[in-house]
Amino acid sequence: MQPDDISPQTRRGRIVKLIMQNLPRLVLLVLVIMIIALSVAVKKKNSQLTAEKAAALSKERPSVNAVLLEVSPGAIHDRINLPGEIAPWTKLEMMAKIRGAVEEILVIEGQQVREGEELARIEEADYRITLDAARANYDLAKVNIERIKSLHEQDIIPTSQLDKSENEMRTARAAMEDAALNLSRCSITAPMSGVIRRLDLKKGLMLSVGDPMAELLKIDQVKAVIGIPESDVDAVRGLDTVEFTIQALNDRRITGRKFFLSSSPENQARLYRLELAVDNPGREILPGMFLRANIIKKTVDQAIIVPLYAVLTRNDEHYVFVEKEGVAEKRLVTLGIMEEWQAQVTQGLAAGDRVIIEGHRDVEAGQQINTIKLLTDVGALR
Repeated sequence: MQPDDISPQTRRGRIVKLIMQNLPRLVLLVLVIMIIALSVAVKKKNSQLTAEKAAALSKERPSVNAVLLEVSPGAIHDRINLPGEIAPWTKLEMMAKIRGAVEEILVIEGQQVREGEELARIEEADYRITLDAARANYDLAKVNIERIKSLHEQDIIPTSQLDKSENEMRTARAAMEDAALNLSRCSITAPMSGVIRRLDLKKGLMLSVGDPMAELLKIDQVKAVIGIPESDVDAVRGLDTVEFTIQALNDRRITGRKFFLSSSPENQARLYRLELAVDNPGREILPGMFLRANIIKKTVDQAIIVPLYAVLTRNDEHYVFVEKEGVAEKRLVTLGIMEEWQAQVTQGLAAGDRVIIEGHRDVEAGQQINTIKLLTDVGALR
């Protein structure tokens, strides 16, 4: 008989036997409990040491002087800045309508002219002779038609003869009017008010029909022409006005009215032509001047805005330092619209937070802050 098969007769004996049978399990359980307790104690000690070390470092590090900005909601704009060029409102190429030698030139290049003003003259002797002959033929045709009518009323000549005479009179009148028109064209006049950009005429020059004579520009109103990228066409379509600056006029700010937006790209760069109408009564804005257009695509009125330089970046994370009860606190933020030196914060900040905008590069989380100035308006930093 084995000892394990012996059944103790007393209660104490039974307890001793039970303990002896489960002793390995008890030892393992005690060891596990001791390991867990030891691990908890180590973590607690490490946390305590870390806190003590942070407190010691905080005492050792001097407080950082900082300028704070108390965040408040404001407006921020999603803008695009694009180059462009001034173009004349109208560019007109004048061509010769008749043949003839230039007899006199009355204007010079760059001169401002009014509609109907005489620019030059073509020798008119030949055209005057032609007109006199055409007028004589017409007068004769009128006399003939009166005589033919009288004979027709007396049934001396047929109706066909009368019709032929009437047609001859109309032909003579058309020839006379054509001769008068050509004679009037010997005086070359401005078809519109504008400035003479180019003058091709020279005294004695023999002109043929279709020869270039001059180029006129209408500049009391001009166009600001801007190429709009495909991605921004939809935003621009809803605009009525666009502001731009002209460097040649000391960066003068001008507002143009949307006049035309092309329905297809103008070139391989896939830029859509936007034309702005601009009044130019003083004619100071000249064709060819370069401009920079400031186009507002979107406006957010109640945005949380901070200076862009207050936002730090590390490991693809954006963060700022916020002062809370005299201590620096690190806040991860998500950025939205950027406008010049400002940035919209869509997550991570709320109205009333005090963001460190100066001294933030010298501070660490948990460090004491010595506030030397508190600003409440981000616009004051401009």
